[in-house]
Amino acid sequence: MKFETRAIHVGEEPNLKPGGSGDVAHPIHLASTFARAKVDEPTGGYEYARTANPTRDALEKRLAALEDGQYAVAFASGLAAETSLILALVKAGGHIVAFDDLYGGTRRLFAQIFEPNYNITTTFVDARDPGNVAQAIQENTQLIWMETPTNPLLKLCDIQAIAGIAREHGIPMVVDNTFASPYFQNPLALGADLVLHSTTKYINGHSDSVGGAIITNNAAFYESLKFVQNAAGAILSPFDSFLILRGSKTLAVRMERHQHNAMTIARFLEQHPRVKQVLYPGLPSHPQHELAKTQMRGFGGMVSFELDGTLENAKRFVETVRYFALAESLGGVESLIELPAIMTHASVPPEVRRELGIADGLIRISVGIENVDDLLEDLENAFNKAF
Repeated sequence: MKFETRAIHVGEEPNLKPGGSGDVAHPIHLASTFARAKVDEPTGGYEYARTANPTRDALEKRLAALEDGQYAVAFASGLAAETSLILALVKAGGHIVAFDDLYGGTRRLFAQIFEPNYNITTTFVDARDPGNVAQAIQENTQLIWMETPTNPLLKLCDIQAIAGIAREHGIPMVVDNTFASPYFQNPLALGADLVLHSTTKYINGHSDSVGGAIITNNAAFYESLKFVQNAAGAILSPFDSFLILRGSKTLAVRMERHQHNAMTIARFLEQHPRVKQVLYPGLPSHPQHELAKTQMRGFGGMVSFELDGTLENAKRFVETVRYFALAESLGGVESLIELPAIMTHASVPPEVRRELGIADGLIRISVGIENVDDLLEDLENAFNKAF
């Protein structure tokens, strides 16, 4: 099956067997426990909803198919997925090599939860150069953690090159693929061992569900993740599983529109006199545009740009837009806008933000699927009011 077909059919095959109801949309199974006829034979393999649930199982099959993987494990949030991944694969006293430009919540998880409590340290490197990843590996390195494109600076790393380094050292590599979505990028096919998603974002796509998932082809990793999912209990609810199943059906068509609108807006911003720089992998001006063309099938719907002005100009800008909601998160059908320095990355120390290039005037937009002319008009009005 092609991607668009998988996104609609995998996990939701109608049950046409005798006794089946033939549901075209997978039902929401809300039961917390499952009765059995014999003490040693769980009905349909189901015992307790934390361990397994039919609706969540259907979603996990869908997610694995979208990433061309064999296994998927769904969690209550993207950060729950991250926490479970570390619990499954990294021992106390271990070490992680990570991209220096990461979602602020991920950096907070590493620095404020796992390092002080479990002595799991992290070395953050500019992974645009794979050599920096290789140099940061220590004897106790147990995981290589990449985002590409990154949040919020839209930096890329060469997945295939870093996967080769990881294999050479026998270290698992995970790629957070949230920004690209499985429609535009498949890290497993490029050599990564695990793929992470905040399903809250593009996969669900409607800003009405919080969830996370990990996809892999490695059976041992899958068993470890399933054990943590059950033992730690950060499971995705049946209703959220249903919402993400429903949202994922339109992922392909949504991503095409996201990309079209984002490219149009990125070109508009690049020519605007009040903009210092525009960060979008689809622009030839992006330093890693050629890499993006080799490992991505499209460039996504996220655009970051820096105003040629003060923080006050930036605040006025984001507070006066009409169609761009001033809100954190991303990947929904509606356009969103935010200031990373004081919103999504506020937990990152100011000196670290400056070192990474997250300026106070940096604005991140999640370009929705509205009419792009309305979005352009909205941005132009914001420029006029901000200055």
